[in-house]
This record gives sequence, C-alpha cells and structure tokens, in this order.
Amino acid sequence: MAIIGSFTKNNPTRPDIYQRVTDAIIRDLEQGTRSWIKPWTTSSKKSAIRPLRHDGTPYRGINVLILWSEAAGRGYASSTWMTYRQAQSLGGHVRKGECGTTIVYAKTIERSNDDDPAAGEVTIERIPLLRAYTVFNADQVDGLQLPLSANSSLSAEAPSTRIDRADKFIAATGATIVHKGNRACFIPSRDIIEMPLYRQFVDTPTSSAGEAYYATLLHELIHYTSSPGRCNRDIGKSFGDNAYAREELVAELGAAFLCADLGIAPEPRPDHAAYLATWLTVLKSDKRAIFSAAALAQKATDWLVAKSGAG
Repeated sequence: MAIIGSFTKNNPTRPDIYQRVTDAIIRDLEQGTRSWIKPWTTSSKKSAIRPLRHDGTPYRGINVLILWSEAAGRGYASSTWMTYRQAQSLGGHVRKGECGTTIVYAKTIERSNDDDPAAGEVTIERIPLLRAYTVFNADQVDGLQLPLSANSSLSAEAPSTRIDRADKFIAATGATIVHKGNRACFIPSRDIIEMPLYRQFVDTPTSSAGEAYYATLLHELIHYTSSPGRCNRDIGKSFGDNAYAREELVAELGAAFLCADLGIAPEPRPDHAAYLATWLTVLKSDKRAIFSAAALAQKATDWLVAKSGAG
C-alpha cells in the first residue's frame, strides 16, 4: 500500500486522494445530487446498504461514500468489494481490463522529539498518515465463492420488521423526542428533538412515509450527539457559517449510514437545496472537509449504536 499525500510536505509525484475524493463529491453537489442519497441495492427494495468487504464486514467513514459513488456511477449491483488477492483467495479472478477503485486507510504514528536533551524533555508528535489501496466490485470478478454476507448487526432482521427495529433502536438511544409543529430539529438548549407527527409524512417516489419519518429523525439524532458528554462537536451559531454547514454535512452522512444499517431508504430533506451552496463553499475551501465530516459522522453513528446496545 502506498502512502497518499504527505501531511508535512506535499509530494507532487503522489496522487492527492483528498482532492480526488473532494472533487467527485463537489461534482455531484453541483449537479444537485448527493452521493450518499442514491438508493443502491441488490434487491427490489430500494434501500441503501453499506458497501461490504469480501468477508461481509461493512466499510466505514469516507470509504462508504467513495464506494457508494463508484457503485452508482458504474452501475454495479453488488455491494461487495475486495482486493485483487482477496478475489483470488475466494476462487475468483478480476476480469482483464477492469479498473479498480481507490479507497483509504487512516492511521496515526507517534514520533518522539528531544526538545531539550540536557533537561531530558521529550515531546511526542502524532503524525496522521493516509494509506491507499485498490479494490474491485464483485461484479468485476468471475468465479467468486462469497461467504454469506453479515452486512450489519442493525439490519439482520427480515425487511418486514425493519421499521419496528428502527423504533427500538431510536428509543434505546435515550434521546427525548417531542412530536409537535411542522419542523424537525434538535434544540441544544433544551436537549430535545422536535419532530412533526408521524402522520404528517407522505410517500415519495423513493421512500414510504414511514421511511421519510425515520430518515428525518435519524438526521436529528446525529445532531443530538453533538452535545458535550456525547460526541462534543461545534455545531455553529447561524445558517451559512462554516461550522453550521459542516454540522449539517455530518448529520447528512450520519443519517445515511444509519439508514443503510437499518434498511431504510434515505430521503432527501426538503431543505436540501438551501445547504448545497454552503456545503460547496466548505468543500472547495478545504479538501479534507469531507474526510473529517465522514469521520465525525461515523463517530456519531458508533455512539448511537453503542448507546442503543445494538453494536
């Protein structure tokens, strides 16, 4: 695996994975679409599922967005991905001429610096590294003998029970949810989520009324994790500032991850268009913003899963 991009000195001979991924997300947003909303599925039910490793383990964070986008763009039906060697270990072979997809693995290494050897002072410098490797979709591989997919612990039940499972998951998080009015929001000062009544949601071409309700509520649950004592994120002060835009992006991604885990079709929010310009501003000014947002969304998702006892 090659290290992609240096965090200390830029190396022009190395491809910039931050910029490459960010540019792809920007292209989608500029076309009015979101990579994490498209309903990729291997069944007749239009619900997204997380991309899976060759052993059935779900991918996490930014790799979910990368592989969702690639699957949609190339029209793959399978949700399973693997390296060239993993395909061989499963009795398959990547077809000649197939192009792989670059995904990433982030890690941090520690290096000690002797600030004052005479005084015995040593500081530890933490250096983040991003490693890249290539995977192929199962649709690009012939002769595979795949194990049964584990997918996610949240979506292990039959489709007919998944809305009930969403109810149980949400209740187990302990969040206070008040049904009133016509807005969906998290109110930090009162530490509550306000939601319209269930019956106010309607069917759409991409999801049922129930799925629209749960997708909206999961979005607000991600906001709920921002409070101190939970995931402690800066959510900004007003619409349009960078922190506010980043928090909305975190909630969008986190809700998409949870929808995939719970087998719910993610539904675009009515206020989607209002956020496009602010998201684009953030992404164009910081090529690592989407990586950071995906990591924070995964952290929020993990917190809710742990709190619910579903992990």
